[in-house]
Amino acid sequence: MTQGPITQGILLFALPLMLGNLLQQMYNIADTWVVGRFLGPDALAAVGSSYTLMTFLTSILLGLCMGSGAAISMQFGSGEEDRMRQSVFLSFSLIAGISLVLNALVYLGLDSILWVLRVPGELKPLMKEYLVIIFLGITATFLYNYFANLLRAIGNSVVPLVFLAVSAVLNVILDLVCVLVLQWGVKGAAGATVFSQFVSGIGIGLYTLKKFPQLCPKKADCRWDKKNLDTILNLSVMTSVQQSIMNFGILMVQGLVNSFGTVIMAAFAAAVKIDSFAYMPVQDFGNAFSTYVAQNYGAGETDRIKKGIRSAGLCSAVFCVCISVLVCAFAAPLMGIFIDPGESAIIAAGVHYLRIEGACYIGIGILFLLYGYYRAVNQPQMSVVLTIASLGTRVALAYLLSATPLGVTGIWLSVPIGWALADAIGIGYYLKKKR
Repeated sequence: MTQGPITQGILLFALPLMLGNLLQQMYNIADTWVVGRFLGPDALAAVGSSYTLMTFLTSILLGLCMGSGAAISMQFGSGEEDRMRQSVFLSFSLIAGISLVLNALVYLGLDSILWVLRVPGELKPLMKEYLVIIFLGITATFLYNYFANLLRAIGNSVVPLVFLAVSAVLNVILDLVCVLVLQWGVKGAAGATVFSQFVSGIGIGLYTLKKFPQLCPKKADCRWDKKNLDTILNLSVMTSVQQSIMNFGILMVQGLVNSFGTVIMAAFAAAVKIDSFAYMPVQDFGNAFSTYVAQNYGAGETDRIKKGIRSAGLCSAVFCVCISVLVCAFAAPLMGIFIDPGESAIIAAGVHYLRIEGACYIGIGILFLLYGYYRAVNQPQMSVVLTIASLGTRVALAYLLSATPLGVTGIWLSVPIGWALADAIGIGYYLKKKR
């Protein structure tokens, strides 16, 4: 098979993932856009910091949902319906319990969380208003991700996209109504998000139970089974660890960013949204590459894997270079989407960030391919190693360099340096194993 068809095959795997992530990005951007454009820099800074915290909290549940979905998928494929229904009962009970505990802990520790995040005193009341409501969405996020992964486990990837699309559009509409019409401020933005999350979470749950009764646990299935639970945990814990380590590192960096004041907080909140949207396609491409490699690894097609590595590497590199040029060239107009043009200091800080990160997207493009490769060849521990290397370097350098005359520039520089180190480790290990 030639390089072209291989790349096309990987892209076909990637398209549904890209569509799903595009909808998710729309969902995430809605609050930032509405708050930044209509409520001002203080509100944007408060909501931006809250988003990083919520991403960390929900990443724990997301990893568990993904792992349980993998276990249920295997049992569905092997025709073990009784065991599959028992896995639905066990995994739902386990993750629902963790979700409730997590919800209780964040409410009890809210003041401590604000202190750890080094939120400036003038922003604490605003951020507290937002968090008290947005924390309710933890349960809704669990419901959506659990049932979305359950449906994907039995081969239905369309319905989760439909519910996500409905929720994303509803969130944008409610954000505008609650902030502009009802003038509820950041509480309105938070309420709109939580309501939309519950619509998608409860909706997809009811749909799944009604349309797929084979997934509904019967009375005999509602019992603990250590062996089955161990299978679920083995697949869930590693994924959850990787997800949470990555987002915990970002949360620590957010705390450092907050110490530089409202202008940098607001700039970071907007620039990170642009950043994540820009490299979203290569993240999805890396996940699709993982599926391609896994299929060929299972079939023993090592030559196709090598060709796939070359094709995917070239395609990802070309895309990253093009996106880097565009982000660096249009950094100011992109920041203007979220920030009033009159806020020149915030826009300048955001442009500074984007031109440092944007010039180095090829580093994260390679890293996503490495994550995908090591998952596919049954070496998930290497993905964790690369995550620790990338985020550990980023956090350590951010704190070290920001204390030098570089200041906040040191925080921005730490990110591509972390990507480069993880890339070097991942490629070096691959070449060593190849030899």
